[in-house]
Amino acid sequence: MKVLVVIPVYNEEKILAQSVTELHEYLTDKNLDFQWEIRIADNASKDKTLEVATQLSRRFNSVAVSHLDEKGRGRALKKVWTESDADIMAYMDVDLSTNLDSFLPMVNALKEEGYDIVIGSRLMRGANTTRSLKRETISRAYNLLVRLFFLSGFSDAQCGFKGVTRRVVREVLPFIENTNWFFDTELLIIAEKKGYKIKDVPVKWIEDLDTRVKIAKTAVEDIRGLIRVRLNFWKGVYR
Repeated sequence: MKVLVVIPVYNEEKILAQSVTELHEYLTDKNLDFQWEIRIADNASKDKTLEVATQLSRRFNSVAVSHLDEKGRGRALKKVWTESDADIMAYMDVDLSTNLDSFLPMVNALKEEGYDIVIGSRLMRGANTTRSLKRETISRAYNLLVRLFFLSGFSDAQCGFKGVTRRVVREVLPFIENTNWFFDTELLIIAEKKGYKIKDVPVKWIEDLDTRVKIAKTAVEDIRGLIRVRLNFWKGVYR
C-alpha cells in the first residue's frame, strides 16, 4: 500500500519548510504500515517557493517536487494524482489548518472501510473550527447551495483536506473541468452521483489569516461551476 500526500503551493516560501517538516515528522513518528510520499506541487510561484521545495526534497528522501507553469490548485492535483502510482492519494493545505490527527482516520477509511473518497469536514457534528463569522457564514451558505442544487450528502465541499483512491483518480478526474478552487466540489458531486462512497471526517481546523483565497472571485467561480455541472448532468455528459 502506497499513500501520496500532495501539498499544492503558490508563493508559500515563508511557511513551506516548517509545514513540510512538521508533516514529515508526524508521518515518520507514526511508524506506519504503508509506504508514503509527500509531494509539493508548486503552482507557478513567483517567490522562492520552488527553491525551498527543492531544498526540502534534498533533505528528506520521502519528499518530492512537481512544478507547474500555470496556477491552479485543481490543475496541480489533477496532474500529480494522475501521474502517481499510489493506491491512495490525498492533499492538504500548506498551512496545515486541519489538525494532522485526522490524517490516519482518513487513510484507514479508504484502506480498510471501503470508501472511495474521504473529506475533512468543518461543519459536521464533532468538528472543532476556529474562524471568523464571515468565513463560517459563507462556508455554510455555499454548502447549503450545493445541497439545494444536487441533493448532496457530503457536508463540506471546500475543506482543504481530502483523500481518494486510485480508482477515483482513474475514473472521475477525466470528467473534471475546473482547474482552481471549484475542483473539489466538482469532484465530490460527480463522484457521489456516479455511486462512489464518500465519508465525512470531523476535523479540528484553524483559519489561516494569510490565505490566498479571494472570496468574491472564488464565489463567482463556484456559482458558475455549479450551474455548469448541473447542465452537464442534464446533457448526460457524465454517463
